[in-house]
Amino acid sequence: MGIRVSALSIDAVDPRAVADFWSSALGWPVAVDTEEGIGLVPEEGASLRDFGLVVLPVPPSERKRVKNRLHLDLRPRAGSTAEEEVERLLGLGATLVQVGQPDDAPWTVLADPEGNEFCLLHRGDTADT
Repeated sequence: MGIRVSALSIDAVDPRAVADFWSSALGWPVAVDTEEGIGLVPEEGASLRDFGLVVLPVPPSERKRVKNRLHLDLRPRAGSTAEEEVERLLGLGATLVQVGQPDDAPWTVLADPEGNEFCLLHRGDTADT
């Protein structure tokens, strides 16, 4: 193939708050921090050419209003459970969200500080890193 995914971009009215949340949630360091955006990478020394999250500033008129059409599915690393991670993410500023999932869904839907939904999977609580 001739292309590959470089980054997932998140628009934010307050890019600092959203980038800080995702940096803490994923343990990803900031690789780029400019007025044009904040780039997070999976590990120290990586570049956005490899893969990362980019948080881009948008005006308040572009505040999120409807459910995301694309979202992240996260899985706890070995040694952590979904319940522990939900509590940790809530402590970082995430909120629980109801998007129509069943009560017994094997995932929890949360949102970052600007309402961007993501799922924390319950299956494989001890999944490999």
